[in-house]
Amino acid sequence: MKNLKQYLIILLVILLFGGGWWFLSTCYEGEKPVLKLSETIDTIGRKKIIDIIATDKKRGLRKISVTIFQDKKKHVLYSVDYPQKGTKEETLHVVVNPGSLKLHDGEARINISAVDYSLRKNSTTLNIKVMIDTTPPHIYLLSSAHNISPGGSCVTIYNVPEAVVKNGVNVGNDYFPGYPINLEGRSCYIAYFAFPIDAKKKDVRAEIIVRDKAGNESLKSIPCYIRNRKFRTDTINITDTFLKRKMPEFQMIDTSLREATLLQTFQYVNKQMRYDNFKTIQLICKKSEQKKLWQGPFLRMKNAATTARFGDKRTYYYKGKKVSKSIHMGIDLASTRHAEIVVSNSGVVVFTGYLGIYGDTIIIDHGLGLFSLYGHLGMIKVKEGQMVTKGELIGNSDTSGLAGGDHLHFSILIGGKFVDPREWWDPHWIKDNVERKINYQKSEARSQKSE
Repeated sequence: MKNLKQYLIILLVILLFGGGWWFLSTCYEGEKPVLKLSETIDTIGRKKIIDIIATDKKRGLRKISVTIFQDKKKHVLYSVDYPQKGTKEETLHVVVNPGSLKLHDGEARINISAVDYSLRKNSTTLNIKVMIDTTPPHIYLLSSAHNISPGGSCVTIYNVPEAVVKNGVNVGNDYFPGYPINLEGRSCYIAYFAFPIDAKKKDVRAEIIVRDKAGNESLKSIPCYIRNRKFRTDTINITDTFLKRKMPEFQMIDTSLREATLLQTFQYVNKQMRYDNFKTIQLICKKSEQKKLWQGPFLRMKNAATTARFGDKRTYYYKGKKVSKSIHMGIDLASTRHAEIVVSNSGVVVFTGYLGIYGDTIIIDHGLGLFSLYGHLGMIKVKEGQMVTKGELIGNSDTSGLAGGDHLHFSILIGGKFVDPREWWDPHWIKDNVERKINYQKSEARSQKSE
């Protein structure tokens, strides 16, 4: 009997301790909810969405509230009470609209709190100091004389007095980033941009776009004079000899083409592969050196005849029937077989290798979004990441890719968009459209210093 009592006492103690442990670890647990933000918040513009993840893995969430304070006034942005325990996680998208809340530019404080279903009502609070900024940044256009040809290049210089997270030029649907430059102590931005071949027909316009850290955006139109220009049309007859000589090269690279006829292969290569190659080139040219690496006019291949021009509109016929079309986005230069190819200006090699219709190719970054491309090569003598100096040997011409004969395909690109290389060969064009704008702004900055 005595032993039974002892067992009962021990059992009761165990139950009391077990029950107490269970009560403390569940109903009276002390683990606080967790609040996480998707990003650091220090500035709020005209509209801001705050993404919040609230979690409580024990008893679940009881209440979440988000408020903003300014000038001792409290504004409730979000508040929810959960009627019963069990909500372990909640993702919130809280909108802050300073205009509707009548908040002014200046300092404010955001309070985010969560309470759980423990009997202790554990809570977590985030207090975040923020700046309300609803004023769009100012853009001051410094350069003038933005004369441009369809398919041509242009340079603009502008100033934004405050720090921005995005700046550049929109031309239609194309975006060209701006790069910081210092002109005699004056901090500015410079942007190289391109106009499409059909710019005149589509009435394409150029605008500077900037965005500050609060998300406020500003646009400023760039007054451009678009010259009239016509491009050549060219008819090319595709022969069986050409198809038999060139198409197996592409069928070996793309196994999906091995069941296609030679003509079908050509049609695919000239359209789809050309497009895919362009997208690859755009990706390669997306990142550029933040400084100008080139000097003076770009070099044209020596003793070379022009066999195709930039912007040539080509129509291809096979046995008298139109089978394909394309626009030539470079200049073809033919000299002797396996002619030496030198880099047109100083820069860094960002791509070497096989690139579809361009065959063995080299792409050089000249800084500030300006690139040159060398296609149909047979031998490449440089490596990616290598710095090259204007006039340095980089390879030899050949017939790789969609080339009918030994020649160099030379292209200039701005922000991944093809432009007419002849402008960059012309010292007068560079002086009038690039150097003069920079030198004028340097002169203006010097004058302001002396005043």
